[in-house]
Amino acid sequence: MSVVKCLSGGVKAFAVCLALLATSAHVGALPPIAEGDLVFVVASSANAITAVTSGVDSLPIDHVAIAHRIGGNGGPLYVIEALPDRGVVLTPIDSLMSRTQGQLLVGRVAGADVGVSVQRALRYVGRPYDFYYQPGAEDIYCSELVQLSYVDTSGCALFPTIAMTFCDHPGHIADSWAEHYRRAGLAVPEGAPGTNPAHQSRDPHVTIINDSKDF
Repeated sequence: MSVVKCLSGGVKAFAVCLALLATSAHVGALPPIAEGDLVFVVASSANAITAVTSGVDSLPIDHVAIAHRIGGNGGPLYVIEALPDRGVVLTPIDSLMSRTQGQLLVGRVAGADVGVSVQRALRYVGRPYDFYYQPGAEDIYCSELVQLSYVDTSGCALFPTIAMTFCDHPGHIADSWAEHYRRAGLAVPEGAPGTNPAHQSRDPHVTIINDSKDF
């Protein structure tokens, strides 16, 4: 993209172009993404999820998606992800990059039967999003999709469930989560079995293959 062309469009256009150039820099920094890699989103600002979790290198990771090339090697790169406004969907990688300003880490998964795991993930496409992180619900959230999908060569789950926490410091449920569940008339499921993307970024089966120190 020409910076001269950006300048010719005025201040607003120049600001948009700067954002696009920044995204392009992150696109170039990403390593080649393989089938079944996990794509973690590093939040650009604090939110309810990052207030109670911590990712690899203490990064504020608030989302995870599964890389999938439609049609096999050489096909277009998508991710399978669970989104609050769309449920479980297939998203072009360029759309994910645009949505997240390229704040992505790529995790290579060891010990997985990648083909089977990705096919398992694809079977969940169309499921609604689980806003309340209820174990066993028909609805699915992003890291739950990963936990349900990934199996080893024996067909056993690769990623464990963990005791969920909604505390921003020991013994204190974060106000945002307390209000979220209060509005739904539900108890905060502190300690219930679940998952989160930050914990998965630190899982021993996952190796981050781009430089987390860029974030």
